Amino acid sequence: MESEAFGDPASDERGPVTGPRRSRPLRGMRIIEISTYVATPLSGMTLAQLGADVIRIEPIGGAPDRTRWPLAESGTSLYWSGLNKGKRAIEVDLSSERGRRLVADLVVSGGRRGGIVVGNSERHPELAFEALRERRPDVIHVLLTGRRNGETAVDYTVQAATGFPLLTGPEEAAQPVNSVVPAWDLAAGLYVTVGLLAAERHRLLTGEGQQVRVALEDVALATAGNLGYLAEAQLSGTPRERCGNYVYGTFGRDFATADGGRLMVVALTARHWQDLLAATGLTEVVSALAGALGVDFGEESVRHRHRKLLGDLLAGWFGTRTRAEAESALRATRVLWSAYRSFAELAALLPESPLMGKLTQPGVGEHWAPGSPVVMDGEQTPPETSPQVGEHTGEVLRAELGLSAAELAKLREDGVIRDPGGHQRDRDPRTREAGQP
Repeated sequence: MESEAFGDPASDERGPVTGPRRSRPLRGMRIIEISTYVATPLSGMTLAQLGADVIRIEPIGGAPDRTRWPLAESGTSLYWSGLNKGKRAIEVDLSSERGRRLVADLVVSGGRRGGIVVGNSERHPELAFEALRERRPDVIHVLLTGRRNGETAVDYTVQAATGFPLLTGPEEAAQPVNSVVPAWDLAAGLYVTVGLLAAERHRLLTGEGQQVRVALEDVALATAGNLGYLAEAQLSGTPRERCGNYVYGTFGRDFATADGGRLMVVALTARHWQDLLAATGLTEVVSALAGALGVDFGEESVRHRHRKLLGDLLAGWFGTRTRAEAESALRATRVLWSAYRSFAELAALLPESPLMGKLTQPGVGEHWAPGSPVVMDGEQTPPETSPQVGEHTGEVLRAELGLSAAELAKLREDGVIRDPGGHQRDRDPRTREAGQP
């Protein structure tokens, strides 16, 4: 039964497992991905890094996010390459009924390992949940929308609508400040992944398929609610104000050193606070200050209320030390801290990180790239290259749908698919038989 559900444990559907075994628990699962930009591609890559065979569907010429900045000198998108590692890609004319039917055929094929599709658009009726369920009752259809009612939204508009930019930035700022990190896209992509795996688990136990929907705006609202922002707004008559780089509700802020360095320092607990005062030689000064004010700085909320006074005291200490001296003093404590780094400084340290591996990406060249951050029994999946436009079109359609060389040639001739080098592969006597991985 296990081999039927998950395939041969010594291999996946794309051939023998050559990488770590424990880090690829989803081998034998096949997912059709029809998506663009951040959230759903991130979901697909997360699943691929855990061993799933993720087949990305793109329109002729590639999806619009193929050219999104930043770019390599060749014009290859570093952004796209980063979010699509380890997938296969096919190129299909999605504007044609034949092309959409071909993709629907892929979704409903594959036996127990197939029947799963993830995307971020409802514009193609042949690929909607109801249409696919008629052809395969146990289909799992995972959809990311902007808003729950189906209206469009992107991370930046969701940011604007959910209050966070009005709390971000310098205290004196009058205008909203958006985060440069698309946090809601990232969180939504991982929610999509969790929803897909939960639906696949349900199907494994019951044989039933289902539709999973995640709305980007709901992810932001849920997070604002889970972290107390929404309850505070409902129950408090005083709106929360910006506090710059101070950490809300506790003590934490950035400090400049004498040589132009800058560190972020956070004291969440009483032990952290005691260690910070001891390291900076301010224990007696702050104790006297607490007595004069009649407060206990051992309490987190009290430290936050008096953050500017305490921050100024500490800033004087950091401002008379070099960054190296400040780091040496903090390193001997349990205080939470880190020096600020630029991406260039961080890039120089990548060879030391066990997350990173050397990757040679076509159009980009050799560079350090992250593997999966999920470590299972001490193993993690190393980084894999991202596919070129249409790189696996013929390979996928032969193996998954059993199309012959003549059928593939006809589809290419009619413009339904595009398959770089497909003619040569069809004539190659070493090409695997249709239906075989």
